Amino acid sequence: MNNRSLSWVTTGLVKGITMFKHGLARVFTLEKHTRPVKSFLPPSTTILSATLTLSLAVAMPAWAVESDLNYLPDGQNYDASIPRPADVLGYPVGTWHVRHDQVVNYMRALADASDRVSLQVTGYTHEQRPLLLLTITAPNNQSKVEQMRTEHIERLSKGEAAQASDPLFIYMGYSVHGNEPSGTNASLLVAYHLAASQADDVKKLLNENVVLLDPSLNPDGLSRFAQWANMHKGYNVVADPAHREHREAWPSGRTNHYWFDLNRDWLLLTHPESKARIAQFHQWRPHILTDFHEMGTNSTFFFQPGIPSRKNPWTPDTNVTLTKALANFHAQALDKNKELYFTEESFDDFYYGKGSTYPDAHGSIGILFEQASSRGHAQESINGLLEFERTIQNQFTTSLSTFAGAMANKSAIAAYQRQFYKDTKQLIDDDELHGFVVSAAKDRARFSRMLSILEAHQIQFSALASDLSLDDKNYQAKSSVFIPLAQPQYRLIRSLFSERTRFVDNTFYDVSNWNIGLAFNVKYAGVEQSDRRKVKLSDKPFEAVPAEVEESLRQNVSDDAYAYVFEWHSANAPAMAQHLLENGVQIRVAGDGFSARVSGDSQSAQTFAPGSIMIATALEQPDNLQALLNTAQTEYGIKIASVTSGLTPAGIDLGSRQFAPVNTPNVLLVGGVGTNQYEIGEIWHYLDTRIGLPATLVDLSNLANTKLSRYSHIVFASGRYNKVSKKLTDALSQWVKDGGVLIGQKSAVSWFAKQDWIDNKVLSNDSIDDSFSTKGLKYKDRQDLASKKRIAGAAFLTSIDRSHPLFFGFETDTLPMFKTSNFVLKSTDDPFVEIANYVEKPLAAGYASDELESLVSETAAVVVKPVSSGAVVAFVDNIHFRGYWDGTNKLMANAIYMSPLF
Repeated sequence: MNNRSLSWVTTGLVKGITMFKHGLARVFTLEKHTRPVKSFLPPSTTILSATLTLSLAVAMPAWAVESDLNYLPDGQNYDASIPRPADVLGYPVGTWHVRHDQVVNYMRALADASDRVSLQVTGYTHEQRPLLLLTITAPNNQSKVEQMRTEHIERLSKGEAAQASDPLFIYMGYSVHGNEPSGTNASLLVAYHLAASQADDVKKLLNENVVLLDPSLNPDGLSRFAQWANMHKGYNVVADPAHREHREAWPSGRTNHYWFDLNRDWLLLTHPESKARIAQFHQWRPHILTDFHEMGTNSTFFFQPGIPSRKNPWTPDTNVTLTKALANFHAQALDKNKELYFTEESFDDFYYGKGSTYPDAHGSIGILFEQASSRGHAQESINGLLEFERTIQNQFTTSLSTFAGAMANKSAIAAYQRQFYKDTKQLIDDDELHGFVVSAAKDRARFSRMLSILEAHQIQFSALASDLSLDDKNYQAKSSVFIPLAQPQYRLIRSLFSERTRFVDNTFYDVSNWNIGLAFNVKYAGVEQSDRRKVKLSDKPFEAVPAEVEESLRQNVSDDAYAYVFEWHSANAPAMAQHLLENGVQIRVAGDGFSARVSGDSQSAQTFAPGSIMIATALEQPDNLQALLNTAQTEYGIKIASVTSGLTPAGIDLGSRQFAPVNTPNVLLVGGVGTNQYEIGEIWHYLDTRIGLPATLVDLSNLANTKLSRYSHIVFASGRYNKVSKKLTDALSQWVKDGGVLIGQKSAVSWFAKQDWIDNKVLSNDSIDDSFSTKGLKYKDRQDLASKKRIAGAAFLTSIDRSHPLFFGFETDTLPMFKTSNFVLKSTDDPFVEIANYVEKPLAAGYASDELESLVSETAAVVVKPVSSGAVVAFVDNIHFRGYWDGTNKLMANAIYMSPLF
């Protein structure tokens, strides 16, 4: 650490109150079918853009930290009975990177010592680290905080006007990316400041409001990064950007246990961290939610608003107005500290699955902060030496400026949240749609997971009382739900079912669509107001598994059956197959459909689709086979039929050579430096948590030294494979010929093509560039052109060949896939290998330029090429996108368990 002497400036921020015009009115533009609706605050509401002399927003920099107090404002008269972070950590904040267990220890010590602080464990991470939420308010509020919360929620639901005495609920969230640790380290100081300060403005804040503090949104990633940074710190700090401390090993601490970006999971709810957080969000419905991040070392500091034209169209303009009002407080606080910063550029507020944007769909104000990262303890940058303590200071400073801005604009913020729901009711009244009907078809497991996401977001739905016919499609009551738009989550529902393809600004920081119906590949339709009388709702809750099915699952399989069969439609079928294999059950997969007579039904035969799994008692099976099957069918929710004869009334007989033996798969997943940690994590997560398959993870750098013959399947995700040796590619080629199944997706497929493992060729970047005209463009248009050449995230329709084993269990001939790149695989017009192609007009939802849609049209989406005894499987898109795109998840399972058929 350097030994610069530092001076403290203790003056408050300069008075300067700027009043916005009373009766603020904003008109925001929604999707084209919706008429504009005014969003306004009551005429008496004033928005303040500058602050009085509040110590809440006065914290001055001190880079050579000798005490926690160096970060904190003067004049606080801190309560000596409240432990400082250093009292528990053993050193001042910023000396070392704090681990999550240290955060937990300090927060518990703080809650024990302060009557302003209560602590709750809201859940646990994959690695069983506790997720904490601190409720910080005045001591006399602690006993009635539940009453305050309940009254807040009730008043919102009733649409009552905000009262001056109503508290604000301010949710402070830190470091959803584990290797952006300044937020979590700052949270220790924020918690201490609020618990110990005796300043009048802090007391006023806590007397009149409630602060909810989430110190670490990603405990597993934070701990991974803290270990990395600390293990490389010497007595002399090295600021050289080339130093190993600043170049994390693979996988980085940014992600959670399964290497997912948790800041993209607020809407998708794939992980326990997100599920716990969303439950708390809806418990409290905070007025403000902050999201503290870090960005590149050569940046400065960013706070919202982001790019104005890139907000979600369902978010009112008043949200941006209030965000700007709060931004003035951040600016003044950072001005005092002579810190560089920027706003209204780079970042957007479109994707409702991010921490700073999800609140915007609920009348809350989400605020993103991005601090330049030291990625360790100190690093050189174009702005000079960037020390860890300085990054912590900025996050702490803007935490306090958030409180100051919230207090100064309390009435406007409270009024906005109430008005948000009043405006929502007007939108509902003006909408041409009554709601959405969604059908489960045969895969109840997948449908149940979709419904669980809706329930977590407090989206209401009902079972149909009778079948519904719309546009020549029938929605059966027993397998369909109706989602009415007339409910508080109207805007989120509209967003979840959006098929919009064109936007005011077509540049996206993240994905441009997350349509849940397309993601789960379910049949759905919007119900027009003119058809609302056709919708008959049941007064009973929807049964994800009907009572008669539940009853059948409890019935034991026959103990004298000739064979047992279950179908492959359910998303749980691969997990059940894996469970049986691991318990020594010999199974075979049907290459064609058939019918068979089953126990208890001698009059008619039951039909089984291709891909059904058969367990023949003629083969050597475990002694407890019937017990295993009884347990499996109840655990996985899949009925196992007891077949009485091998001679079938129709289709293949049970002894047919079209029943292929399935062995317990031994899957190798290639990861490590050079591969995409997100995609590898998604595949690992699917195999591990959805199937229960223990895949072997091998670094790309070690693959040449790995005995390939041990493995039945090898999976490559996106990565850089240009330096893979010829010796290794030759070994992989021989392994495939010997019976291995090679699976790849996205850029791995491009590498496959270069190795001639598939016959398709990749459309070159030059060809893509040539499809875009530059005539009349100027230098300032270069970014817009670059945006047109990329696909940030949109749904594309493919036509699939359901006669191919890779698509066994799928129920329709079209399949929505999620495209996140402009990678195009040319068609070979070989129908026996190219088993899925994009349709002529493939864009289903989200943004892609006309030029790119034309290039993708009718090209290859999925290729399966048999090679001697093995096969190569190529997926052009990410089939496991963020663990959410369940409609294509099963393709990986089919590539594993159906591969004996190809």
